[in-house]
Amino acid sequence: MPTEFEPVTENTALKAAIASAIDDAGGALPFRDFMELALYHPTLGYYTSRRDVIGRSADYVTSPELTPLFGAMLGRQLREMWGRLDRPSSFDAVEAGPGTGILARDVLAWAARTAPDFAAALRYTLVETSPTLTERQQATLAAAGFEAESRDRLPSGVTGCIFSNELLDAMPVHRVTVDDGALREVYVTRDGEDFAEELHDAHTNVVGYFEALGLLPGEGCRAEVNVQAPRWVATAAGALKRGYVLTFDYGYAADDLYAGWRTDGTLLCFYRHNPSADPYARIGRQDITSHVDFTTVRRSGEDAGLQTLGLTTQAEFLTSLGIGEALQPPGGERPDMEEFFARRRAVTDLIDPGGLGRVKVLVQSKAAVGPLTGLSAAHA
Repeated sequence: MPTEFEPVTENTALKAAIASAIDDAGGALPFRDFMELALYHPTLGYYTSRRDVIGRSADYVTSPELTPLFGAMLGRQLREMWGRLDRPSSFDAVEAGPGTGILARDVLAWAARTAPDFAAALRYTLVETSPTLTERQQATLAAAGFEAESRDRLPSGVTGCIFSNELLDAMPVHRVTVDDGALREVYVTRDGEDFAEELHDAHTNVVGYFEALGLLPGEGCRAEVNVQAPRWVATAAGALKRGYVLTFDYGYAADDLYAGWRTDGTLLCFYRHNPSADPYARIGRQDITSHVDFTTVRRSGEDAGLQTLGLTTQAEFLTSLGIGEALQPPGGERPDMEEFFARRRAVTDLIDPGGLGRVKVLVQSKAAVGPLTGLSAAHA
């Protein structure tokens, strides 16, 4: 694992492309546009290059990479949703931002092994804008003997569930601060071969965002504004004919996310599992992420016709679905204790309230009902 003394690596071609974009914009670029280029430049971005970015040997790990049990629990919830929809002959499982394809593989494997009637109805779709990741997802599924359709946008007329895992927190964000009571936005400029920041008047959509919330970050505080996340949820609502929208992500309610004590916001970067607060280091080689405002995301879904069934944590969601069964020692004359302890460590990580267990789980629906087992401990 690298140390703080490891030499900084960066994508020099991407850095040059960002510098050129700054020049083209008149010398200053909104931080949101800088972040979009750093992560999603068509050929040089963090997510669009051919580097492995997800996994134990990469920069960060999401829940599906820890254990197939995450996919099994999601499979249980999807099967229950299928039942709540009166078991249609075709059930759409639409995964947005499917990463390496591991979650799709594990859901399909669980269904084939445990619920063949549900597996026969299951129609899995991967929604991915990166050709590189699409290729990897399809290879992951093919190696396991499964198939799924790949699309670069959400399909329409979905009957089933549209879901995402740590998608919204990877969307580019505006960065703002409050200066003498006025909302100001962070712009990125050039400082020789490096980048610097300066404050400009905030975009009207950012001003409107906080007006809709009826609050501002604290005086002198840095904060992030993800205007794309609520738009995405509204788009998902429009794509859904009947069923559910299921969102896993790190985040808080708006009054917590923008609390006056949160002086530095929630922006974090990850390089080989090491966190950093400097988005201008290792450009194109590190992830950049920030927490989601679930107040606005939830409201956006409701404004687009969804009903909120509940908001809970991943720990509560997975526990309600029975992941605790994996913590029980195996029976039989010759139990595989090594496998058991590895599984128990993975489950403990998934429900750790200080780690992945604090991921929020939002479930919204259209022309579909609850209750759902995963929301047994939720509050609406």
